[in-house]
Amino acid sequence: MPRRPAAKPMPPGGFDAVASRFRCLADSTRLRVLYELSQGPKTVSELTERVGITQPNTSRHLQTLLREGLVSRERQGSHVSYAIRDPSVYQLCELVCGSIQRRLDDERRAWVG
Repeated sequence: MPRRPAAKPMPPGGFDAVASRFRCLADSTRLRVLYELSQGPKTVSELTERVGITQPNTSRHLQTLLREGLVSRERQGSHVSYAIRDPSVYQLCELVCGSIQRRLDDERRAWVG
């Protein structure tokens, strides 16, 4: 297996921040919220309807994503709109989703063939 170049040294507390980000993304409902937001900004009501959870639950997940810096919040009159703030979430999701898709394809081929 080829060796990867050494990563830059992590500052104190850096691994804690990485673990926090992964914990945030380890929830399927938050991943569905991020997917909906990847289609464009949405209000809490729109997300509640599209994700199929209650408004308080939607707000709780949005607060977690906001605290982690993955989404932004913007007031538009009496409505609050949320959007993806950190575009690296797209790259991470493509990497992980692509890996899982390849694994599922391999499993399906092994099962069929």
